[in-house]
Amino acid sequence: MSEDVLSVIPTDPYWQPEEAAALRAQALVTELTGGLAPDTSVEIDVDWYELPSVVDSAQNLERIACPRCRGRIDLEWWADLIEDNVDGFTTLDATAPCCGAAVSLDQLDFDWPCGFARFEIAVWNPELDRLADEELAAVAKALGHPVRQIRAHI
Repeated sequence: MSEDVLSVIPTDPYWQPEEAAALRAQALVTELTGGLAPDTSVEIDVDWYELPSVVDSAQNLERIACPRCRGRIDLEWWADLIEDNVDGFTTLDATAPCCGAAVSLDQLDFDWPCGFARFEIAVWNPELDRLADEELAAVAKALGHPVRQIRAHI
């Protein structure tokens, strides 16, 4: 059975909130995504990571492009990279396989967005496809830091 996951992560892959801010943001995300409805299949996970961890779009990911040369990056390279860093990334610095340029992994051009984070609010089987811009801004305010969203299909 496949599942959808809507993750909200800080825009800075190294940033983590204070616990009170995380609880406020979690409560708001729960409310916005249908997690309070009776008889819902929505589940909310809040994760803290020691190192920046990949938050990817899984089966939604269609393409990755290099931010330097705009060349296409093979999805197998990405899959191997994730597998080799399952416990997190000690650095986001990498060498682009297309042109050999020094790049930051969080600057790759993902078609369906992916990201890196040390803090994540993951909504399993949300009742919506994405948060609207004003909802995302409200979550950012509750968290105390700008956020972005990643939609995965697993």
